[in-house]
Amino acid sequence: MNFASIPGLHDIKATLISAAKANHIAHAQLFAGKAGALNLPLALAYATFLHCQNKQNEDACGTCPACSKSLKFIHPDTSFVFPLGNVKNDKDEDRFKADILKSWRSFLLEQPFGDLSDWISFYGGEDKQALISREESREIIKTLSLKPFESPFKIMIIWQPELMHPSAANGILKILEEPPANTFFILVSNAIEKLLPTIISRTQLVRVPMLDDDELEKYLTEKELGDATRRAEVVRMSEGNLNFALKGIETEEDLFQDRFVGWMRSCHKKDFASLVSMAEEFHEMDKLGQRNFFQYSNGLMRETLLYAVGARSISRAKGAEADFLQNFGKVMSVEKVDKASNLLNDAGYYLERNGSAKMIFLDLSLQLSQVIKG
Repeated sequence: MNFASIPGLHDIKATLISAAKANHIAHAQLFAGKAGALNLPLALAYATFLHCQNKQNEDACGTCPACSKSLKFIHPDTSFVFPLGNVKNDKDEDRFKADILKSWRSFLLEQPFGDLSDWISFYGGEDKQALISREESREIIKTLSLKPFESPFKIMIIWQPELMHPSAANGILKILEEPPANTFFILVSNAIEKLLPTIISRTQLVRVPMLDDDELEKYLTEKELGDATRRAEVVRMSEGNLNFALKGIETEEDLFQDRFVGWMRSCHKKDFASLVSMAEEFHEMDKLGQRNFFQYSNGLMRETLLYAVGARSISRAKGAEADFLQNFGKVMSVEKVDKASNLLNDAGYYLERNGSAKMIFLDLSLQLSQVIKG
């Protein structure tokens, strides 16, 4: 991964490059952003740049031996820590570590903008909660006690540090504050509020925002993904989440518009027979489709709020969506939209933890009926 392969974030890239060239690199940095932000790709590109033997003005060269290894995620002086479910079925500990690291590298190559759910699905841990185990703190200290092999620097990238076991989180505090010479930590978090304050205080914070609509649309256009109409729909739905946009533009579905409209109308009419049938249909969707539908629904709930408060001029809804929201916004108040959004978030949480999709959807529908008609 290099900076050129990441859309947008020009100011952050320039700041990181400037710091590296001036040799003013913080020994521990925290790349923080919401789920869907490109903080992991940014950390990978930064590591590539730091190791590069022929740095350019705005990026790593991409061709030197160090870059060749970094772009395959096999540079010996870049180490990774990432969450993992309890999927061990190999009594050979070293072989298991080698296999899971190989899976991690394959994941980064195949899904460079993937999220935690994508990673869990990739290694087959859907039925186990992913965590960074207590043993990892010892592994981190052990790894960093060795001198660099090829680069002037050793880099430790910790992805999703908020999922660290408390013992592991406390175990790295000392080395995080006083790392060996020429050793850099890059923590990549999607939930900074869940981190220990003592970890945050030991790092330099780098806020990574979501992409804006223009950056997202430009990327999809350059990659020749979808036609102009479809790109516009996907961009509005994705809210700056490139990973979500790439998945959405590949699907043959109608981006759930008709499904959402029918769902809300059935909730409004309290058509329970229809809601049961919809729950069956939802259950038959694959997990990605279920997640995407909930995200789409939450996005339209936020658009509904704009119509409810008379701020439709800043809404991004167009065409049939805008026509529906014009009427739906008359039914929904600010309080109702807030309750509905919270219910959708809760349902998404239960779905991610492998609850019954049918029961989650039906229960959500019944509660939404009460909210809409309340």
